[in-house]
Amino acid sequence: MRKKLLFTLLVVVVFRLGSFIPVPFVNLDAIGSLAGLAGSGLFAYLDMFSGGAFSQGTLFAMSISPYINASIIMQLLAVGIPALERLSKEPDGQKKIGQITRYLAVGLGVIQGFGYYTILNRYNLLEVANVFAAIVIIATFSAGAAIIMWLGEQVNEKGIGNGISMILFAGIISRIPSAIVSMVNTFIISEGFNIVNYLLLLLILVVTFAMIVFIVFMTNAERRIPVQYSKKVVGRKMYGGQSSFIPIKVNNTGVMPIIFAGTFLAIPSTIAAFLAQGNGFRAWVENNFAPNSPLYAVIYFILIIAFAFFYIAISVNPVEMANNIKSSGGFVPGIRPGKPTSDFIKKILYRVTVIGALFLGIIAIVPTIISLFSDKLAGFSLGGTSILIVIGVALETVRALESQMLMRHYKGFLE
Repeated sequence: MRKKLLFTLLVVVVFRLGSFIPVPFVNLDAIGSLAGLAGSGLFAYLDMFSGGAFSQGTLFAMSISPYINASIIMQLLAVGIPALERLSKEPDGQKKIGQITRYLAVGLGVIQGFGYYTILNRYNLLEVANVFAAIVIIATFSAGAAIIMWLGEQVNEKGIGNGISMILFAGIISRIPSAIVSMVNTFIISEGFNIVNYLLLLLILVVTFAMIVFIVFMTNAERRIPVQYSKKVVGRKMYGGQSSFIPIKVNNTGVMPIIFAGTFLAIPSTIAAFLAQGNGFRAWVENNFAPNSPLYAVIYFILIIAFAFFYIAISVNPVEMANNIKSSGGFVPGIRPGKPTSDFIKKILYRVTVIGALFLGIIAIVPTIISLFSDKLAGFSLGGTSILIVIGVALETVRALESQMLMRHYKGFLE
């Protein structure tokens, strides 16, 4: 246990060190202007995933976003391509899909690295702008994304918890000190004693605490479908007859619907960032698609609910669940095996998804609603997503530690 914890901590330290290694040919004196660009649109998510490395133009600027995108693409392809779906059910199929995902992540890293190079070149943030510099910069960004992917897999094998989640967790946590300093400067130091600023700061603290409690409660909530297994005699022994249940988590989709919806809504802002000042489309996007605008909050909420149902539809198969229950000699009390069981599971799943989608939507738009009270709270718009990711990873890691401790103290039947 100690070795696993130390190894995980070492990987986190390596990740944070890589977030400060500068990329060749990037103007470090002018890179600070990128922080303003990273404060909106898709760039805000990339900067959040990388722990601020994106806005600093360092080795791990791409962070884990290429791997996350590759994993999502493979999940979607597995639904639409029967060959991939069959491959995922084979004994060695997951290893092959994992290998394909790695290759796809490297390819996406090269594409995103080229896009990032284009941004740096457009905003004159490069010391040298030629073909050789472009190749070096894109290769460095791609290598950084590949290293992070490898570090995450090493944590899966030798550390505690999910490696990719731990790296994402470390990136978000690393931004807390700077966020605290920014809040203190904004609400206390900049204007001296101001009762309104103190009330706004208190509002942020109260809402953050309430969100943490709400997220923990909803993350652990689940709907249990009872399953009864019939008795059968094998030789002189009787097997089965016990009762069990299938847990369906209320937040079965995790943070994926928020990421999908945020990425979709970030497309107009990202396109507008490449347009010149005074452009009509850019002005319209800046007025209507800012994170603190009411229209943004409404569309964001609707998209989260839509993507939650979409993600459940591609990731959970009620027919397969019903067939597995039937093949193992089980049945849901009061429900006939086969299609009635799958219909019952589907109905329960959709009901639970409604609650989970509303939960995600509330968590996502509450910071946006709070930002309407004051322009100083506009930077708080991504707080809900960050808190949800941090708490989800923390709870997952705690469960992994508990299972490791249980194995450590289990004596076995020979003792």
